[in-house]
Amino acid sequence: MKALDELIFDNRFARLGDAFSTHVLPEPLDNPRLVVASNAAMALLDLDPAVAETPLFADIFGGHKLWAEAEPRAMVYSGHQFGGYTPQLGDGRGLLLGEVYNQAGEHWDLHLKGAGQTPYSRMGDGRAVLRSSIREFLASEALHALGIPSSRALCVIGSDTPVWREKQERGAMVLRMAHSHIRFGHFEYFYYTKKPEQQKALAEHVLSLHYPECREQPEPYLAMFRAIVERNAELIAKWQAYGFCHGVMNTDNMSILGITFDFGPFAFLDDFDAHFICNHSDHEGRYSFSNQVPIGQWNLSALAQALTPFISVEALTEALGLYLPLYQANYLDLMRRRLGLTSAEDDDQKLVERLLKLMQNSGVDYTLFFRRLGDESAALAVAKLRDDFVDLAGFDAWAELYKARVARDGDYSEEQRRERMHAVNPLYILRNYLAQNAITAAESGDYSEVRRLHEVLSKPFEEQAGMEQYAQRPPDWGKHLEISCSS
Repeated sequence: MKALDELIFDNRFARLGDAFSTHVLPEPLDNPRLVVASNAAMALLDLDPAVAETPLFADIFGGHKLWAEAEPRAMVYSGHQFGGYTPQLGDGRGLLLGEVYNQAGEHWDLHLKGAGQTPYSRMGDGRAVLRSSIREFLASEALHALGIPSSRALCVIGSDTPVWREKQERGAMVLRMAHSHIRFGHFEYFYYTKKPEQQKALAEHVLSLHYPECREQPEPYLAMFRAIVERNAELIAKWQAYGFCHGVMNTDNMSILGITFDFGPFAFLDDFDAHFICNHSDHEGRYSFSNQVPIGQWNLSALAQALTPFISVEALTEALGLYLPLYQANYLDLMRRRLGLTSAEDDDQKLVERLLKLMQNSGVDYTLFFRRLGDESAALAVAKLRDDFVDLAGFDAWAELYKARVARDGDYSEEQRRERMHAVNPLYILRNYLAQNAITAAESGDYSEVRRLHEVLSKPFEEQAGMEQYAQRPPDWGKHLEISCSS
């Protein structure tokens, strides 16, 4: 295991030059201190977990010190925000400190969010507050534990620095990690500013470093776009299957790698509601839960437009046509597994849709329903879950179809069924009220709850002794928390 000063840097994005990013130093936080760290994320850098408790750790990730090899850069990009194009965005409160590679040869961006003003801050202060930093940390690591592709989070550093939002709060920084922080909006920026040389350099950078297998195809750029379509179809299928709402699916928040990226007003569904809007600022419901699938396609279309200098419109259109079938195949496969099914039948989509409609009309807890469905045999499970539904006749009819479907699926023991279903149906998810409880405690200086919640969520499928309170339906107030883009 390594110490902090033993990390090896290879700043590949910085070498693209000043047309792609601007050199900026972090603005240090007052009295930086560790709030929480992820041992799993630290292992990706071959770091000894013990270094998180050292003063140097808080100094580096609180903006006071830097490695000599670090080259902090604020990236420039643009993007479509709520459907409208914004010509220039960029890292307004984040810095790419550099790229580190580990013993396995993997490169990881170290991106410090809340690091102060940059040329792209657009009148903002460049800061992040403690609550948003904790939410991003917890979400990044929780999604990864669920098997949903995501950026990772190394740590949150708190401080005494005052930051004004709706009220005065304390500033914080979160160190997030990804193999790349390049977004759809990077390509849009160079396309709409008519900078073909830089756009070509960016495309070559992404192709060589992140999609090298596409070099072997007759049309490498087209193969790369197809891969991006495939990754995003799979990503959004997992969001929908597990009830995750991103909240701000602007093209500048979409990763070129197809990972969950730029956490803001996200939420997991409590009661199933296909029309749920998790972003208090999304007055039109553009990024509602049910809209995430078509918005994913819309965003890919925006990226396709930016790639027209390299790929024919006909080829791009054909590649975009892969998105919905791939999404549907991935989603249905996940939902079959969540229902405990190991085979495929033509009517499985209808079985899923019928269940979700019943859940919608009854306010059924989305996560706990699937977990309890796997606790015992299909017949016993549906008998116990029946009382959660308002339309009892409708549920009874569905239950008969489900039991018959399970019987046709194969002959396996109750224990085998439980193990298989519990391996894909989490007991613990990051509910908004759990995050809020951890934030409230942290804002008063008690970091034990955010650390405990992080540990619970790192093993979402395993029942953990003494942690029953994290697997309960939320109280009524917990279902009505307003989460906005303000951070």
